Amino acid sequence: MRAVVATVGGCPDNGGVSTHQPPFRLPAADPERTVRLREALSAASFTADGLLDLLGASAYAALARGETVPALRASRGESPLETLVRLFLLQRPVAYGRAAAALPAEDCLADGWLVRDGDQVRATVDVRPYGGPEGQDWWIVSDLGCAVGGAGGIGGPGGARGREDRSRLVLGVGGASTTLAGLTVPARVGRVLDLGTGSGIQALHAGRHATRVTATDRNPRALAIARLTLALSGAPEPDLREGSLFEPVRDETYDLIVSNPPFVISPRSPEGSELVYREGGMSGDDLCRTLVQRSVGHLADGGWCQLLANWQHIEGEDWRERLASWVPPGCDAWIVQREVQDVTQYTELWLRDAGEHLAGPEAYAARYDAWLDEFEARGTKAVGFGWITLRKSGADRPSVIVEEWPHPVEQPLGDEVMAHFDRQDFLRTHDDAALLTARFQLADEVVQEQVGPPGAEDPEHVVLRQHRGMRRATKVDTVGAGFAGVCDGTLSAGRILDAIAQLLGEDPVVLRDRTPQSIRLLVEQGFLRPVGDEGI
Repeated sequence: MRAVVATVGGCPDNGGVSTHQPPFRLPAADPERTVRLREALSAASFTADGLLDLLGASAYAALARGETVPALRASRGESPLETLVRLFLLQRPVAYGRAAAALPAEDCLADGWLVRDGDQVRATVDVRPYGGPEGQDWWIVSDLGCAVGGAGGIGGPGGARGREDRSRLVLGVGGASTTLAGLTVPARVGRVLDLGTGSGIQALHAGRHATRVTATDRNPRALAIARLTLALSGAPEPDLREGSLFEPVRDETYDLIVSNPPFVISPRSPEGSELVYREGGMSGDDLCRTLVQRSVGHLADGGWCQLLANWQHIEGEDWRERLASWVPPGCDAWIVQREVQDVTQYTELWLRDAGEHLAGPEAYAARYDAWLDEFEARGTKAVGFGWITLRKSGADRPSVIVEEWPHPVEQPLGDEVMAHFDRQDFLRTHDDAALLTARFQLADEVVQEQVGPPGAEDPEHVVLRQHRGMRRATKVDTVGAGFAGVCDGTLSAGRILDAIAQLLGEDPVVLRDRTPQSIRLLVEQGFLRPVGDEGI
């Protein structure tokens, strides 16, 4: 995936309310004028790659941290690109003449992308270049000051700020958004549901491989902004529907459901005051659980549901078993915990996100106390963040894998997600005898590491390590290492084990009896892949 500039730009650290500008209505998206605006952005190289060239790596990285001074210094010239950076990224007023040299200014004023401010013009929304997965240049629209930088901790946006009523803010692209986009299976599908679309980034990605995309949100402002994102990026006219969870789609089914939901676990807010970009209006992690459990009713056979989530670690409960219990019958599942925070870290992250730390020591302490009271009442000792993927397989013995993997991975992972479920299908339909008749091939870019004291004749243990996808590492014994090294798709597993037994002087029957479990692990984790008639 190409670069994306995602940052908090030009908004003071005052808890999310900037007083130096009036609130603006959202632009319209007249088709002809929007095409002219898109052409002007492209002509000025107002793209992810163009920004990197202009700003340089240092200022570019600073934007991702919410620091604007280096970008201001790098955009002091008069070029159209520098004008657009100041106008849409740094949210500074520019002279009308400069804007007219870079944009169809009258079109932008007519549709509301810009407003006059004396002899100057200002942007009414944040417009952020985004590099699509196949070289596309897209632009993501969000509320001013609400583009986000990085993952912001445990799935968080990294500090949302803006002038609009905070309960209805629409954020731009952050680490969570790009994570989900990279995880999404790339299969050609008929119908996709983007549940909780926000600024529309997932719908934009889904449009590349779906016949029809439906995007929903309980926030009407988000739907309006998603329409702007899709129109400005040249995507087909979306099917946008207002409502919570699956209410807008009733009994419709989809081949793929994606969701970056408002998963923050926080005390219930008074009606109408919750921050809808992060809070779903349910207690604890009930929103994520409900999404998982109800998704099966809206999936076509073989359909996928992929979402990001927070979940509680409850005192006295195994969090893996708790999450596995969410999975509805007939669905395979792969749940990966990427990060976990204790309740104090989690509370501090989201209090800062809401600007509570600026309300004064006493008010901040009272709010902090309220969060801890809520966690204590639920028995919550920590909060996890991760990925949930479901596939409606209809299997009598569904595969449900819940694991913790905090290590670096290689994005995009969509192909790896599909391969994971294919491997589960293979293992489910092959007992040990069938496994030994299958042929396997070592996955690409797997290396062997031997660990032991320098100069020792034999290593203490051998590690197989992936350099692609999940980048897993697993210990194997001499037989496992030898087996993996020989797997090139030509010999069956049983014949390889017979040869190893002869080399080691072992009983081949005993080796055949004790090795299938190790082979299953190597297949499950993606070190080995079946080939030939058994291939996946």
